[in-house]
Amino acid sequence: MKYDFEKRVDRSGENTSSKWMGMYRKKKNVSAGVIPLSVADMELYNPPEITEGLKKYLDEAVLGYTRPGARFTGAVLRWMKDRHSWEVKPEWLVQSPGVVPALFLAVRAVTEAGDGVIIQPPVYYPFSMAIQAGGRRLVSNPLKIEGGRYVMDYEDLQAKARDGRNRALILSSPHNPVGRVWTREELARTAEICAQSGVTVISDEIHFDLLLPGHTHTVFAALSKTAGENAIICTAPSKTFNIAGMQISNIIIPNEKIRERFRKELMDSAIHEPNILGLKACEIAYTECGPWLDAFLGHLAANHRITRDFFAEHLPMVTVFPLEGTYLQWLDFRALGLEPKALEEFMVNEAEWFVDEGYIFGEGGAGFERVNLACPASVLSEAFDRLLRAARKRGWAGR
Repeated sequence: MKYDFEKRVDRSGENTSSKWMGMYRKKKNVSAGVIPLSVADMELYNPPEITEGLKKYLDEAVLGYTRPGARFTGAVLRWMKDRHSWEVKPEWLVQSPGVVPALFLAVRAVTEAGDGVIIQPPVYYPFSMAIQAGGRRLVSNPLKIEGGRYVMDYEDLQAKARDGRNRALILSSPHNPVGRVWTREELARTAEICAQSGVTVISDEIHFDLLLPGHTHTVFAALSKTAGENAIICTAPSKTFNIAGMQISNIIIPNEKIRERFRKELMDSAIHEPNILGLKACEIAYTECGPWLDAFLGHLAANHRITRDFFAEHLPMVTVFPLEGTYLQWLDFRALGLEPKALEEFMVNEAEWFVDEGYIFGEGGAGFERVNLACPASVLSEAFDRLLRAARKRGWAGR
């Protein structure tokens, strides 16, 4: 089947899209045709297999209380094996309404109030929210830029892991927002440091299907039995297939004791049954939508090339970081010399660029922007045209 990634989505009249509503909160009189490239959902239509499959399912289904069945579980296990070379046992699976709720629950499951939880900023901001909401201490192990890409600071990580007050690490893999796909060697070193110090790894792998050519994702728990016994792996079909509204994620926990503590946090939060349509959408995605994903990854790679070429030609002072995984492009605008709020003001009111400001990702994010490339190429090109016109008015780009 040929998939259409150029058909434009217009959610301006729905008043239900979080991303679009956020754009209108920032600027009420947005120009016609402007599409936000911020929050990590796609400005693309869902895979037709999911849409048609759910229609057929609704003709026959009774939408009552539900539990994952054999077909759902089998679909998840086959996906993990075929796409990620990871053999998952059925009993390891726990469903959550999403990865973000799972992060909040996981922090509570493996740490106590006052314990330190390590994060690697700049990083997805709900990590710090989960730590602080649980009465835990946020411990920063900032990433470093070396040779034009981000790397982990292992010396600092080891020092913080050895501090007995720090009991967990929330790992972003692939990393959001910097777009790194950690190599097996990098992850193995992280696993060794954490296991030696008794630090449990909560690995957010929601973007693990979204890989650019030449990059391979390694599931943290698949590194070794030791790594698996010391980890909570957070996965979901939501980013991959643009079904975040279905509120389904698969949290995979090989260690029985950790799994039961996580289940208890679910029950204590009154989260009992998953969304019946979420279960079905995930099953359809994992059994029928592999070809759609492969086609989307080609589209994503093309959009990354468009981005790289635009800045190289028109705004070479902006650093475009290599995109290895996710569909989120990390850009360094610090050479413009603007304070973070001034940069945001320029983006919103002069360029009508509605992206995620780097400062929301914490330490090391100020002066950066995160741009969602999961959109038609024409939408991306129009956004770049608006940016270029605004930059020319400021004298940052030639005619």
